[in-house]
Amino acid sequence: MDNKELINILSDNTLSWITPQLEKAFPEELSEDITVKAAMYSVMAGGKRIRPMMMYMTSRMLSLDEAKHDITARFALALELIHTYSLIHDDLPAMDNDDLRRGKPTCHKAFGEGIAVLAGDALMNRAYEILFGIVEEHPEYAFAASNMARLAGIKGMIGGQSIDIASTDKLISLEKLYELQEKKTGALIECAVTTPYYLAGSAADDTAQKLIKLASCLGLMFQIKDDILDVTSSAEVMGKNTGKDERDDKSTFVTLLGLEGAGEKLKEEYDSAVRLCNELKTNGLDTSDYIALCDYLYSRDR
Repeated sequence: MDNKELINILSDNTLSWITPQLEKAFPEELSEDITVKAAMYSVMAGGKRIRPMMMYMTSRMLSLDEAKHDITARFALALELIHTYSLIHDDLPAMDNDDLRRGKPTCHKAFGEGIAVLAGDALMNRAYEILFGIVEEHPEYAFAASNMARLAGIKGMIGGQSIDIASTDKLISLEKLYELQEKKTGALIECAVTTPYYLAGSAADDTAQKLIKLASCLGLMFQIKDDILDVTSSAEVMGKNTGKDERDDKSTFVTLLGLEGAGEKLKEEYDSAVRLCNELKTNGLDTSDYIALCDYLYSRDR
């Protein structure tokens, strides 16, 4: 089986694993509420489900038992709700002002700005309800839950968005761009890669640190490739508007380094990710899924 076939199988298995969770994200009695409808419109709009897939992959890599695998799915649900809320807010006129997401009108275009804000808020709060529910049942997973909250907050994703907005119409350094993207994109990817390990092992050992470094490489690969595709691809292929980085005068890996330089940075992160996978393999872990993911992120066209 080649890596492309493996990724397709992993993607299908992830969708079978996470979709039933997503469909029941809110209690049935709230299904007619307009804010819940808007939230579910965005949740079920599709997307790559990369973060749940990484959680699924780490769970597989660790051979978690069925009970922990099921709890991982609940963490994956919370993470995907946090990710989706961030996209709803990111698309608003006050932020990136986008009207297309995953090939469909963005939430505020479909439901209005006020409801879109509430939909994002509802998803964020629902995610924390899910995390508190897990910890009430399993206090031993408190670190995994609090770590997700930390990585979603001002020290992680929101912190990256804060830098992004503060950098509008400004040329920032490559160092600051790395900080921005490691927070805005990389923080939730770190959460996806490491959470199953925190359910099974230590948060401070050598393997945990290598997984954090691997997540950083994967997050940067994802973002650098996004920056490249924003220039080289189309809205029809990507399912979202392209050319917006230039339109908004944003600093990206392409605007700072050029297409060739961004491609070289992408290759550097790919090589580092593969090296970390090989190091984790010496720790007794089967990293073949993550090697396949590295190849996918490096060569993806959407």
